[in-house]
Amino acid sequence: MNFDDTPEQAAFRAEARAWLETYAPRHLLAGLIEAAARTTSSVHPPEIDGHDPIAISKAWQALKAAHGWACLHWPREFRGRGASAIERVIWQQEEGPYAQLANLFVIGLGMAGPTLMAHGSAAQQLQHLRPIVSGEAVWCQLFSEPSGGSDLAGLRSRASRDGDGWRLNGQKIWTTHAQVANYGLMLARTDPTMAKHAGLTMFIVDMTSPGIEVRPIRQMTGECHFNEVFFSDVQVPDSGRIGEVNGGWKVALTTLMNERLYLAAAIPTGVPELFEFCCDTHTPQGRLIDDPAVRARLAHWLVRQSGLQWTMMRTISALSSGRAPGPENSIGKLVAGEIAQDLCAFALDQMGPAGALMQAGQSGRSFQRMLLSSPAIRLGGGTAEIQRNILAEQVLGLPADLRADKGLPFHLIPTRPK
Repeated sequence: MNFDDTPEQAAFRAEARAWLETYAPRHLLAGLIEAAARTTSSVHPPEIDGHDPIAISKAWQALKAAHGWACLHWPREFRGRGASAIERVIWQQEEGPYAQLANLFVIGLGMAGPTLMAHGSAAQQLQHLRPIVSGEAVWCQLFSEPSGGSDLAGLRSRASRDGDGWRLNGQKIWTTHAQVANYGLMLARTDPTMAKHAGLTMFIVDMTSPGIEVRPIRQMTGECHFNEVFFSDVQVPDSGRIGEVNGGWKVALTTLMNERLYLAAAIPTGVPELFEFCCDTHTPQGRLIDDPAVRARLAHWLVRQSGLQWTMMRTISALSSGRAPGPENSIGKLVAGEIAQDLCAFALDQMGPAGALMQAGQSGRSFQRMLLSSPAIRLGGGTAEIQRNILAEQVLGLPADLRADKGLPFHLIPTRPK
């Protein structure tokens, strides 16, 4: 593969650069660079002193949409630009730190939008896609549940027929952006007498509906990025159903494939920060980078980081040819999550006792926050075990895991030892 710009791509890059020179919110640049240095997540709006993160994010998204720079790769009929995947990468390179202002819309742009384009009705697309592009609507993904773990098909939230619509009851957990979302994609069980993958249906939920309660979850870092969401007789019209009744697993797979594509590209590994840390940190024996053992560890992580980058470029090439995101994107999430956790633990070891502290202005603060966030990074979107199963079965073609519940009606699957 040749990654040099073609003449057409060079012209596109020049156009993007010129637009950013004119319209980029340069008064936010220093704050965005600082926010990028301390963040451990790429799905939350940047916190800049003196600015409302929701307001500045919506303003930037609306400006991009008005000038045709939002959702570049979406089809033109859905207010995209019909740009190639390579042009999308060029835009991301040029947008740089300003891209953090789109974090609030990750689920809408990267997961809900593609799902609606693939499975939504014409009315649903007309109602929801434009506000996603313009930043008027924030979305959340209501999948995970306390009793299901990474077994998404084991969810127990119920959707029951209620006249011409549906009534939702149950609980979701680890829901990003639920506290600010306008809409959510919710997978619920509509027929417990069917096998667990077969009795599911996908819905669009208005997050302002009566009966919805959102409770933030405080993490080890002190932040509250995730939420529990409770549903008590929440009414949803049938026009909010995506796809066929009991056909929700097919819809969910589209969402999950796009989610893993995003996660594979977005997880911060910390490799550049560790390299800089080792170059700048001095010990009685000299700089850390001068230690052969440290250099060997760095080389190991740099090689894995390089492998991730080339794997993502392979995915981008596939997208450019019109292919949908596939199961191979589980590689990125699996490897990036492991790198981040191992690398941060190594960095804190090099700090000695100071590695236990997390104080403002401390040079190692980003490693400490990333290490505390690493369980969420590795669990979100499916555990490492789930990713390995996906790669083994769907990419390598190995025999599937034995499943005692395969084909059983969901209501007959045991939930506790007898």
